[in-house]
Amino acid sequence: MKLSFEHILNVFLVFIPVPILGSYLHWPPVVIFLTACLGIVPLAGLMGKATEYLADRIGSSWGALLNATFGNACELIIALAALRAGLIDVVEASITGSIIGNILLVLGGSMLVGGLRYQTQYFNRTAATTSATLLALAAISLTVPAVFHISNSHHSTAGDHHSDYNLALAIAVIQLVTYVLSLIFSLKTHKQLYFSNEGDDKDEALGTAGWGVAKSSLVLLAATIGVAVLSEYLVNAVEKSAETLGLSHIFIGVILVAIVGNAAEHSTAILMAYKNKMDLSINIALGSGSQIALFVAPVIVFVGYFTGHPMDLCFSEVELLSIVVSVIILSFVATDGECNWLEGVQLLAVYGILGAAFFFASH
Repeated sequence: MKLSFEHILNVFLVFIPVPILGSYLHWPPVVIFLTACLGIVPLAGLMGKATEYLADRIGSSWGALLNATFGNACELIIALAALRAGLIDVVEASITGSIIGNILLVLGGSMLVGGLRYQTQYFNRTAATTSATLLALAAISLTVPAVFHISNSHHSTAGDHHSDYNLALAIAVIQLVTYVLSLIFSLKTHKQLYFSNEGDDKDEALGTAGWGVAKSSLVLLAATIGVAVLSEYLVNAVEKSAETLGLSHIFIGVILVAIVGNAAEHSTAILMAYKNKMDLSINIALGSGSQIALFVAPVIVFVGYFTGHPMDLCFSEVELLSIVVSVIILSFVATDGECNWLEGVQLLAVYGILGAAFFFASH
């Protein structure tokens, strides 16, 4: 039997019961945290595969709704668990990590892997530029609250935080409206820019060849429940694990949690680039980043507001810098319609630099 990445990924399924068992046996929090991370990785992969399969089979309209709901469900579930625990810094860090991870790590890895096999790869310039512009909008929407907060702090009043939360709600509404309009653009008015006639190869790459709607639905339901359960154990062990590992909440959220939540989806984007399907690879990477910023982030803001854990979208200076820098370099590599392995190296280099900044900022 040919050993594929999917088979390797499924090996991690053995870690799913470990955090639950470890909690009852009072194992060290760092063990529970790390095994929860490893258990979430294959579940996230199953969620992504089931979602993509169902979206392709039930039509563009319902498929868009399904992708909006479950496309980044793993990250959303983890963020909501952290929000309930009052770990706002972990929530903001996971959002930051997902955005820069998709732009720099996934797209960079895709361009590097594809570029080592093909001298030059080509993609739809208009579609890539549109996605890059949506991410620039995301950078603006996350930068404005921080500037607003700093401006207000110069004339401190009792209603400062109330104003910050109101601004976050207003921005969240605008983000959601923009996201819905972007779906209309990509699925209706300009769907030819995003069309791919390689569905069979995509099923094979995702590991869903031979799946049916019933199986995909059951897998999606079971994987979602599994991620929700493991996310609770992961979040509950974050603080003690951070102390044990000598890391801050922000580093754990930006690097570790973001990579865990996106690992399986990232592998699909890289595999598509290896098969010289850069349009699909870029749509996965940049589409996921846009969805995090314009759908997941505002949903978390609304949930936080109604559950008594309001978020003001005031990200730290390092987080804002990382998002802005990622969008800037993206504009250089995603607007010419072609890429090579060196551009992939450049994106990965920026990710490494930002990762080092987050690591040393925690000490």
